[in-house]
Amino acid sequence: MIRAGRLANSLFLLIVGMLVLIAEPAVGQQAHVRLRIPVIIQASGVTDACAYGVVFGLAAGRDGFLAVKAGPGLRYGRIDKLYNAEPVYLCADAGDWWGIVYTRKLQDCKVSTPWPRSLPYAGPCRSGWARKKWIRLTAG
Repeated sequence: MIRAGRLANSLFLLIVGMLVLIAEPAVGQQAHVRLRIPVIIQASGVTDACAYGVVFGLAAGRDGFLAVKAGPGLRYGRIDKLYNAEPVYLCADAGDWWGIVYTRKLQDCKVSTPWPRSLPYAGPCRSGWARKKWIRLTAG
């Protein structure tokens, strides 16, 4: 499921990256504009849209958090923080980064069933990008 979407995700990120390079001077002139790369949920007629994982291995304490980023890379802004043992859905793969969907509420994120077509995740839960190093795949 994740491997099948890897090529589509890579192509999408390449296109978005090229658009960013073209638009970068305009974006740089507007400090309030923040680039955000959406997590694309891949179409799958048979398997769940996303795998399941858990945050692990972070240092205990106040600074032991996993930064959720606006895109798959260190240059993107932090949009949230996750901590050890927090569950996440692994929905997209971009090198060392997972495109994740997560919630702190007891709600259905709508990614535990197949999706008929590939689309950017739009809720009801949160989404972003996190380093693979700190997330353990547990199912999927």
